[in-house]
Amino acid sequence: QVQLVESGGGLVQAGGSLRLSCAASGSIFRIDAMGWYRQAPGKQREFVASITTGGSTNYADSVKGRFTISRANAKNTVYLQMNSLKPEDTAVYYCSAAVRVRITTPSLDYWGQGTQVTVSS
Repeated sequence: QVQLVESGGGLVQAGGSLRLSCAASGSIFRIDAMGWYRQAPGKQREFVASITTGGSTNYADSVKGRFTISRANAKNTVYLQMNSLKPEDTAVYYCSAAVRVRITTPSLDYWGQGTQVTVSS
């Protein structure tokens, strides 16, 4: 089994910053891409950012220039530094990881339980 546990969410005023963390644990041979998604009330889950094992990153247009994704491969951890937060960033943030549990098996996507980020105006 693989578990992803997020932390770092909370309440912040517009213009403020938060740093989310997500640590993967369990039966892990290798983690390929890791990423962050978010879901606001009444909306579908949307992509925020992703990062490959080699450090290549991709961002949603809505967060480019404000959010930075990074990872510590040795710790199986991914981070999301969120600056210049806006009320429209309010959502539950989920981390995801493409995990290979054995060298002979394909990678599967795992999800964390989510952490609430609330940005007040």
